[in-house]
Amino acid sequence: MRYQEKYTNGLIANFIKSFWEFETADKECHYEILPDGLFDLIFEIRNEQISRIFLTGVWTKQIKISIPKDTRLIGVRFKLIAAEYIFKQSIKTLKNTKTELPKTFLGAQNQPIGDFEKFTSSLSQKIHYSLKKIKEIDSRKFHLFQMLYQLRGEITVKEISESIFWSSRQINRYFNDRFGFSLKTFCNILKCNSSFSQIANGQLFPEQEYYDQAHFIKEIKRYTGATPKDLYQNKNDRFLQLLTLREF
Repeated sequence: MRYQEKYTNGLIANFIKSFWEFETADKECHYEILPDGLFDLIFEIRNEQISRIFLTGVWTKQIKISIPKDTRLIGVRFKLIAAEYIFKQSIKTLKNTKTELPKTFLGAQNQPIGDFEKFTSSLSQKIHYSLKKIKEIDSRKFHLFQMLYQLRGEITVKEISESIFWSSRQINRYFNDRFGFSLKTFCNILKCNSSFSQIANGQLFPEQEYYDQAHFIKEIKRYTGATPKDLYQNKNDRFLQLLTLREF
């Protein structure tokens, strides 16, 4: 398989973490995707044409996927605030699943899909233009997600509430209504995901994020279905994210 990822910057980085491309060769690939606190727009390309477009929800557990042979996937990895200000909808019903979108979505059928850089640059321009047309973005939500992604879940619900002057009850109602889970669950997912790069490179007990080894193992297994040791060993290249994080 071939994989690459391009990170964003500027205004759009508050809504999109990165663009990625994955390509299979002459056989079908089977992987498990682990929670990362994001949701994806995925363009499936076969025979140099867009065959399908998917919008996923947020994964709160490991998800098994199969990718057909001779297939390219180009994805946009969105932060949660994008659900409201780019897609303008709740993605609660998409939690741990996906839905198919029209192949005309974002004018994709007219985009240079054969060139990853040109395709993602064109998408960036379209999304950036739509963001500039938004009259107002709720400052509490904007700062909420900035804080969560920067600190990668290493903050309490109380600290967040006090920082942005938004009650914890209201924040949790917002999360459950929009995404289908609580703020605390989201913080735990971000914290779990932040440990993957350390695990991939053999550090099976991150020094700061968890109280002790038992708590660490319990939390990792809750969201990935595997122990840190299983993730590190990654038998049969089972966990796709661990493959892309390992330093060779």
